[in-house]
Amino acid sequence: MEKIRISAVSYLNSLPFVYGLNHSTLKDECAISLDIPSVCAEKLISGKVDVGLIPVAAIPQVANAHIISDYCIGAKGKVKTVCLFSEVPLNEIKTILLDYQSRTSVMLVKILAREFWKINPDFVNAEVGFEQSIKGVTAAVIIGDRAFSLTPDPSPEGEGSRGLLAYDLAEEWRKFTGLPFVFACWVANKELPAEFISEFNNALKNGLNNIDKTLEGFPPTVVSNAEAKKYLTQDISYTFDSEKKKALELFNELAKNFSR
Repeated sequence: MEKIRISAVSYLNSLPFVYGLNHSTLKDECAISLDIPSVCAEKLISGKVDVGLIPVAAIPQVANAHIISDYCIGAKGKVKTVCLFSEVPLNEIKTILLDYQSRTSVMLVKILAREFWKINPDFVNAEVGFEQSIKGVTAAVIIGDRAFSLTPDPSPEGEGSRGLLAYDLAEEWRKFTGLPFVFACWVANKELPAEFISEFNNALKNGLNNIDKTLEGFPPTVVSNAEAKKYLTQDISYTFDSEKKKALELFNELAKNFSR
């Protein structure tokens, strides 16, 4: 029997999922790769993998897409790792550099800019190293573990380590809609056995129930172990519940107004 190929996100927020899968009955049935979100999406769209933890903005591009899990990468408020960083306030921003690592955050900042912030900046697809180009009226969306070093603590709307203003996109979405936000879902590009899906969800649940064990091998190079635990247990919201499904529907509806 061929192994089921899975692409999981290589960020701290997916660590519990990876731990759960690697400590489950599915371990020998799956081949797991760790990738940035945009690569997770590309692999699933092209058929290089069967299951991916992909940015929700990429789901419409997956042929025969099925969301197969009760769990996701989401947030009910501040998430800390998906932010717009700028030297100037929102109304002074002229250009926004778009992180190449995720499609969802790119779409989200476009929606917020037009529908909520009421600004009309130029959007520029960024390349590796763009974090150093935040200057003057040029801002940038930065996602993932890289954002930790720039996000101020405890308040994500204030000055970060480089004196930058940080606008947390999950928090801004909440202000705009009153809803949580879903960044990524577990999606399959083919029909999978019900038994596998059940075991898959149990594995993810087990990982979420063992955050301390999940972090035992985590190198505190970006954030301390205590900060990582707080992030996983308080900032990320993993349950794909009815409120998040409602939020995803609204996001998809608003995203239709933008070219992908």
